[in-house]
Amino acid sequence: MRLHVRRYTGAVLVLGMLSAPLGEVPMERASAASALPNGVATTPPMGWNSYDSYNWNVTEAQVKANADYMSTNLRQHGWQYVVVDWAWYYPGSGTGSPNQDANLQPRLRMDANGRLLPDTTRFPSATGTNGFKPLADHIHAAGLKFGIHLMRGIPRQAVAENTPVLGTSYRANQIDNTTTAAWLNLMWGLEMGHPGAQAYLDSLFQLYASWGVDYVKVDDIAAPTYRQAEVEGYRLAIERSGRPMVLSLSPGPTPTASGSHVAANAHMWRVVNDLWDNWASVDALFDKLRDWTPYRASGAWPDPDMIPIGRLSKQGPVGSPRYSNLTPDEQRTLMTLWSITRSPLMWGGNLVENRASELALMTNPAVLAVDQNSTANRELYGGTNRVWTADVPGTDHRYVALFNRGTATGNVSVTLADLGIGSASVTDLWSGANLGTATEVLTRSLPAHGSGLYRLVPQSTVPVPPAYTLAVRHSGKVADVFNGSTADGADVVQWTANGQTNQQWRFRDAGGGYSQIVSANSGKCLDVYGGAGATADGVRVTQWTCGTGTNQQWRIQDLGTGYLQLVARHSGRCLDVLDAASTDGAQLVQWTCGSGTNQQWRRGQV
Repeated sequence: MRLHVRRYTGAVLVLGMLSAPLGEVPMERASAASALPNGVATTPPMGWNSYDSYNWNVTEAQVKANADYMSTNLRQHGWQYVVVDWAWYYPGSGTGSPNQDANLQPRLRMDANGRLLPDTTRFPSATGTNGFKPLADHIHAAGLKFGIHLMRGIPRQAVAENTPVLGTSYRANQIDNTTTAAWLNLMWGLEMGHPGAQAYLDSLFQLYASWGVDYVKVDDIAAPTYRQAEVEGYRLAIERSGRPMVLSLSPGPTPTASGSHVAANAHMWRVVNDLWDNWASVDALFDKLRDWTPYRASGAWPDPDMIPIGRLSKQGPVGSPRYSNLTPDEQRTLMTLWSITRSPLMWGGNLVENRASELALMTNPAVLAVDQNSTANRELYGGTNRVWTADVPGTDHRYVALFNRGTATGNVSVTLADLGIGSASVTDLWSGANLGTATEVLTRSLPAHGSGLYRLVPQSTVPVPPAYTLAVRHSGKVADVFNGSTADGADVVQWTANGQTNQQWRFRDAGGGYSQIVSANSGKCLDVYGGAGATADGVRVTQWTCGTGTNQQWRIQDLGTGYLQLVARHSGRCLDVLDAASTDGAQLVQWTCGSGTNQQWRRGQV
């Protein structure tokens, strides 16, 4: 047998919700639900960020133009935050990273207490002690909210000048540490064990509150190292400022091991590094967003980064000026995925250059309602054909998102019984079309990298099929899809029971006294590899997309002892742990039925 490293993620907690009855909302984690309860980000924030279109070069005039566009075209649909991204204090403009040299040149605008001030070349209204207040006032007058980007820590320039910390006897060189961002050298991290460090953060947020800041994106704090003490420091500074502000953490990937902490201390946190307009990067987010589901709650939102759609990279940072390289189908898939996972919607493209297609993506009220007002959002099936679902609050309706991640047009299906539904009327949320009634299965033909988003109104309900573990008698271990894989052909092995959904199975009637045995993790069927012609002893058992093959149909043979045998229809052979091995990872195979306890299984309801 080959040796494997066994890895699991938080994804299994997501799929453990699948057996909730129709209309019942699975419990959310208490730590996430209590995240920064200051009345903001109770739904995923929606807004625009300057980085994808302007790098660090954005000007006051450009920010105002985007704010005015949002006020006129988007505010009524819930879009409200206008965020100035990095290095707004760095003088001038350029295409490279805005670093300082060894002599701390160019100099940054900074007050006597080591707090950075906006560059007045790009932000002329910030002259004197105005800071961002005039710009924030303009944005607030448009009915919107104003945000800024911060690099974690204190300016190196402030430490070199040993500026005083406002309201204390401490100095800058007492509170810094030697950590800095790999991509921007302007800051030192803060030594949060020193009381002056929190006092400095408090002074920063007093200043930001006086400007009217509503949203802060703190960089170099969630990854590559998760800075737990500093995260707590920023949270506390916001609380002490007296002004409610959204706390967004970047870059990513934030470690899922810090999920409980980040969900209790921030409103948003990045689950990936910078996202750009290529399919591979978007496609990778299916697993990331699934894995973070246990920590998603009101006030706590896993963040897949800005939306790279529209006019991008006008002055860097990645590639030439362009409209998004994502195809129209890929753009719709991105918006569908962001909505069904209740992700923050922070647009990256330059709003004033939106075309009708971009505006349509941003203003579909039925789609935005999924992002802003749905519950129990979870992946139902993994693999190439992904299915997500969510509940419509106050009703027994369900949202369903179907995704074709493959390279050719194909059908994507959801078994309605897995939603507790027998039949339902179906509405396409993107088009508004009434698709009639679906019974037992909803199937849609979707283009490569395409998606669909639907609202299902049940006409009849059925019990959600229970999930079971299958424990083998000789070792006490359970049937397990190796490494939690969702791929066709993934090995099914035995493994010590751990409660994860790649060890949970549903039984679906296949007729003739046989059942399909379906993984609760992937929605794929227990399959004798090689099809109906694979009848020999020792053929490995895998998971595979469910079909009509008899190599996916199993007879439940009750042994009268509390155990059963599972007999493959095509071969008449039994589900067997190869060589009666007792180790984790031992392969399941088919074998001529006998009396061995390595062919005897106990079915336990989850």
